[in-house]
Amino acid sequence: MKKIVAAGLAALLLSAVIFQPSDGYAKKTTVQEIDQQLKKLQEEVKTAKVAQEKAAAKEQEAQHYKNKTTLNLQTVLDQIAGVKGEMNEISARIDDTEESLQATAADLDAAEKRIASREKLLESRVRLMYTDGTVSYLDVLLSSTSFSDFLDRADSLMSIVDQDQDLLAQDKRDKETVVAKKQELEGQYAMAKQLYTDLETRRSELKEKEAEKQELIEMYDRQIADAEDISEEQNAKLVELASTRAALEQKKDKIKAEEAARRAAEAKAAAARKAEAARKAAAAAAAAAAARSSSVAVSANETESSSGSYAFGSGPLLLPVGSAPISSNYGYRIHPITGARKLHTGIDFAVGQGTAIHAAESGTVIVAEWWSGYGNCVIIDHGGGMWTLYGHIRDGGIKVKNGDHVERGQKIAESGSTGQSTGPHLHFEVRIDGKTVDPSDYL
Repeated sequence: MKKIVAAGLAALLLSAVIFQPSDGYAKKTTVQEIDQQLKKLQEEVKTAKVAQEKAAAKEQEAQHYKNKTTLNLQTVLDQIAGVKGEMNEISARIDDTEESLQATAADLDAAEKRIASREKLLESRVRLMYTDGTVSYLDVLLSSTSFSDFLDRADSLMSIVDQDQDLLAQDKRDKETVVAKKQELEGQYAMAKQLYTDLETRRSELKEKEAEKQELIEMYDRQIADAEDISEEQNAKLVELASTRAALEQKKDKIKAEEAARRAAEAKAAAARKAEAARKAAAAAAAAAAARSSSVAVSANETESSSGSYAFGSGPLLLPVGSAPISSNYGYRIHPITGARKLHTGIDFAVGQGTAIHAAESGTVIVAEWWSGYGNCVIIDHGGGMWTLYGHIRDGGIKVKNGDHVERGQKIAESGSTGQSTGPHLHFEVRIDGKTVDPSDYL
């Protein structure tokens, strides 16, 4: 894109050099040739304009996707914060589970000690039975010496049996309880660890998304910056275009003047040969000139009367839309569309759609067409390096064309909201040697 713009600028600069010829060349150049050069220049302008419109569309697209990506980034950051909070909760659960596991391990140790103690007791009894031989409970009872001895022996045997059964039951309960508790806690611990691992994986994925969104935003920022650079180059090209057109129009006027002078010289020579015819021709020319002067005066008066009432300031230029209120002055401001702090290169007059716009001073129209962010635009060359620019004209609202000579106060356009505009108004600029100045110093 920049190559296209640079090529256009180079072409304009080259044309500006070409259109500064010597006097000898000027005599050879005709008005038709200059018109052809202007037509060729206009074709170059159209090509550059297409490139600029593509750049503007690309800037808007990049801004759209940047805004969308920024919203997505905030969503990702919120998700990261949420996952981090869940990880903190699960980490606390893991700590609690580890403490419970430690307590269960202590219970398990105590249970295992009790089991070991019971096993020793049982082993000692088995060892005693093995050493003394197998003695049945019936033999013990039958060897009683009396009935009371029999009852005592029966009670003792029942105590031994109950104790053994109780030991075995306690042993079984301790083992089952400890093993079940340990398995439960180990399951909870494993689950918490897995949840933590899953969340860590998710957080890593979100961090990757965050980095990806940041890279996209940086890319869109670069695209927007590139598009703004192109816009600045297009503004420079506008200056070059207007300068070249002004030079060509001046050259055309010079050629016309030379042709008029040549015709006047021929007329004078003929008058010398035919004095009477010359006097009659002079009288006729004087009458025609008087008629033209009267016609121009009448036209100017009609223009002034049809333009409506509008106020004059203290500067040399006429207010283009009268005493309309100013909605934005010249100087740095926050751009209402891009949101960036940029120089506002003119004055905005708050007027409704279709309000008549008048030439601030007499001059030659050098731009009367759509131009980038200005939308439909008119630029008038007033001579001495001074231009005035009228932007955001409504579609179909340009009432002059390139090369037209306009008078001070003449209606040249109607206000609108084309280009980079948030509503109907007139953007008015004053440029000295192509550079913008504060219009309030001149109105």
